[in-house]
Amino acid sequence: MKRSIKLLLFLIVSQWAAAQNVLINELVSEQKQSYLVSNTFKSTRIINGQSIENVGGGVLDFRISHRFGLLSGGFYDLFGLDQALIRLGLEYGLTDKLMIGVGRNSFRKEYDGFLKYKILQQEKNKKKPVSITLFSSSSWSTIKHNRAYDALFEARLAYTTQILIAKKITENLSLQLSPSFIHRNWVPQSQQNNQTISIGLGGRYKLTKRFSINGEYFYVPKSKQDPSSFNSLSLGVDIETGGHVFQLHFTNSTSMIERGFITETNNSWLDGDIHFGFNVSRVFSLKSNTSLYE
Repeated sequence: MKRSIKLLLFLIVSQWAAAQNVLINELVSEQKQSYLVSNTFKSTRIINGQSIENVGGGVLDFRISHRFGLLSGGFYDLFGLDQALIRLGLEYGLTDKLMIGVGRNSFRKEYDGFLKYKILQQEKNKKKPVSITLFSSSSWSTIKHNRAYDALFEARLAYTTQILIAKKITENLSLQLSPSFIHRNWVPQSQQNNQTISIGLGGRYKLTKRFSINGEYFYVPKSKQDPSSFNSLSLGVDIETGGHVFQLHFTNSTSMIERGFITETNNSWLDGDIHFGFNVSRVFSLKSNTSLYE
């Protein structure tokens, strides 16, 4: 009888201790989550360029990027509204840290694919003062030219690698630095560079819970810049409505992928050669209990 009572007491104490360990682990996990800084940016793009944000694991993001013609076209082109370029994209979170994406850009009839991996997320306790995401993409131009290189598949390929470093400075202000490297397998002129380096600077200032102003600038050193190209400058706003994020902006870049707007922006703000455009993002959760952005 005494042995049975001792065994019963032992089992009760063991179960109680195990339950306490589970509770402590849950509290530690919740506390760690509370340290993480979220919503540095509202979307996976600041405007043209990538932000450090990924969609959550199991989340599909369907994106439509639209650029009208140049405002300098005046009334004849209805300030660019007579013309339009578009990129359609699908992006999916394999995990909360790893995202993949594909798209088709009507500018140069270009297809692109990318991988994006978050290696560090900012914490409120200052042990991790910034968020860092790695981005790598490749693109394939299919536009027809009357040149010999058209027959070469590899000549139409270009590659981009970026390290995205961002900090949510206050609840309203976020800044990002985007060192970038672009390699184009073939360029049409000897004065152009196959390799281009660039430093991107982007920011977001939140005015309300669902409305913010955004800006980004990609600087390319003169020695690495094509003779007829300019640095990409874009200004705009984000409007969030539940599962949609609308981004309205003005930019001197025509292309909507990194290879294009960093190396092939041929318009100048000073000449009024500016595009009005927008991005629309619609996210779908394909798994239960997933957050839309990580």
